[in-house]
Amino acid sequence: MTDAAETPAVPTDLSFEDALARLESIVARLESGQAPLEESIALYEQGARLKAHCEARLKAAQLRVDKIVVGSDGQAKGIEAAEFG
Repeated sequence: MTDAAETPAVPTDLSFEDALARLESIVARLESGQAPLEESIALYEQGARLKAHCEARLKAAQLRVDKIVVGSDGQAKGIEAAEFG
């Protein structure tokens, strides 16, 4: 199995779009069947890290989009998930 030094960590400041582009590139490489076994394992590990990064970015975005529910008295009652069409 490969060690962590062969599959670099995902930079915390990597944007969702850049992480997704890297993930798509990894998927294309794996699907091509051209990568040797050890490289495929390293790519898979990096892909898993990028997937987790993308999921965390999406969760953070969802929390920012959630809206505050204000009661008739003008006081915040909580939050409600935003609806997207």
